[in-house]
Amino acid sequence: MNARNIEEVIEELERVLARLRGRQSRLAFFAALYRAVTLRIARGIGQGQFEDGERMDRFDTAFANRYFAALDTLLVGGRPPKSWAIAFDAEQREGTMILQHLLLGINAHINFDLPLAAIAIAPGASLPGLRADFLAINTILADLLDAAQLAVGAVSPLLDILDRLGGRTDEQIVTFSLQNARDEAWHEATRLAMELEMQRARSILSLDRRVALLAERIILPDGLFGAAIALISRTEQFDVDAITERLLSIA
Repeated sequence: MNARNIEEVIEELERVLARLRGRQSRLAFFAALYRAVTLRIARGIGQGQFEDGERMDRFDTAFANRYFAALDTLLVGGRPPKSWAIAFDAEQREGTMILQHLLLGINAHINFDLPLAAIAIAPGASLPGLRADFLAINTILADLLDAAQLAVGAVSPLLDILDRLGGRTDEQIVTFSLQNARDEAWHEATRLAMELEMQRARSILSLDRRVALLAERIILPDGLFGAAIALISRTEQFDVDAITERLLSIA
């Protein structure tokens, strides 16, 4: 289904969550975080927090529809973009932390989907006018990720090991997926907005491959961080419903 506005996005996310929870899928974790983000954006639109609330509604809807399309492709047995395929494949991967599931979804959605949604809503020379509201989506996501980490910490007793691995190692991977992604997503949108259709199609394929490589780094980080993930994942509670409820509560 293609949502037509942000209210329908929220409704579709609730249907997605019901379906994923029904099959006890860990993909519900990102969907729950996404619902929290969307509720915050909807409130922001209602409170006049964006430069153009009507455009933000269209932007958020176009953005969400890319996630829905990728997930629908998976659920009917197709193959979504590489960046999403790696995130979805982690559903069955043993030893993947709850936090990694969240970051894999964030990586695909911001690094791949966000620039494409931006140029759909503000094509060509109109793109610069979208910048402030473009960045606002990522700021909301960053704020909620802090709350999400607290929620995950309640069911992941050794998650604080990441804090002790020299210089907030967990924040290094969060920064990789969020802070750096904000500038990179805008850069990609700016480049794609000025390309001709054939050139843009090639650029999108290249972007998908690069975002997929970033996903692989989230799944298999180097050194002590990789060893810590193996330990942490073994001690996490993996009641899908309980974890999903904690993430839903941060909205």
